[in-house]
Amino acid sequence: MFGISFSELLLVGLVALLVLGPERLPGAARTAGLWIGRLKRSFNAIKMEVEREIGADDIRRQLHNEHILQMEQEAKRILNPLTPPTQPPANAETPATPAADAAPAQPAAATPSEPPQPPRAP
Repeated sequence: MFGISFSELLLVGLVALLVLGPERLPGAARTAGLWIGRLKRSFNAIKMEVEREIGADDIRRQLHNEHILQMEQEAKRILNPLTPPTQPPANAETPATPAADAAPAQPAAATPSEPPQPPRAP
């Protein structure tokens, strides 16, 4: 809790034993324990009162809910990256293009599907 190792705690106890003596050490330890307990309870009571006054629980709850909502939106965005294109309504007027009357821009023979290969030697 305070970063005190066992050897440091033992050293503090030994110094307290030498300074206070064996007769007064148990009473001093008991008194110190009572004061530490009172301080902890006082600090916890003050902390709870301040949190209640500023509404820390409500703020935490609201932040948590916003975080969950943001995660849900991110998941939906990842799962549905693209929406399917919508079909135009059947009754909508589309301009008629005379596909049969139009001549192709390039003849079919002019665009080979495979690149030309060099002649083979016999």
